[in-house]
Amino acid sequence: MTIIRVLLADDHRLVRTGIRSLLEQMPGVEVLGEAEHGREVLRLLKHVRPDVVVMDISMAELNGLETTAYITNDHPQVRVLILSVHSAESYVLQAIQAGAAGYLLKTAAREELETALRVVARGETYLSPAVATHVAANLRRLRGQSFRPSLSAPEEVTLRTGERELLQLLAEGHTAKEIAARLHLSQKAVESRRARLMDRLDIHDLPGLVRYAMRVGVIAPEPEQ
Repeated sequence: MTIIRVLLADDHRLVRTGIRSLLEQMPGVEVLGEAEHGREVLRLLKHVRPDVVVMDISMAELNGLETTAYITNDHPQVRVLILSVHSAESYVLQAIQAGAAGYLLKTAAREELETALRVVARGETYLSPAVATHVAANLRRLRGQSFRPSLSAPEEVTLRTGERELLQLLAEGHTAKEIAARLHLSQKAVESRRARLMDRLDIHDLPGLVRYAMRVGVIAPEPEQ
């Protein structure tokens, strides 16, 4: 039996523990490691060679959609299976456009997780039945297009990968000094990039950036009280 090597990414430790337990019960599946955000996934990919990355979307520092785009570009042999609570068509389409090979809801049964994993590992595409009917008509149109995950302002500003990362970190409340440390830049460089980002989006305050990031799915919206 061919072994399917898996890297698991989710920002909730208890969720990772539960999913890992399910994966390790599946015949022929080996979990190589875990990550709590996208940057950690990319670091681990320098040292391990999974066949499939099972990944959440809403993660701090670098979300699952951006991470998928990096993986598709830099590690094309690695397949990405998105495992998310988001069932909205916009999330599914962005995941497919970023290069994900599969999209599964966290409400799925263990049997569906195993099916999705094996389908993706053998080079096919899997969409949860709960979302497939809403997106099937758009798949052919999106395949082959460059990744533009709603991070276009109404004026069709297309943000570069580095700008998308900066937007997420700013919206999460990180200071310029903290961002500089994460991105290995000077604080002055971060402040300059932040100013250019605000100019391009025509948004000139942090609350505006936060609202924009939530609206386009870079960070998760605040839960309703």
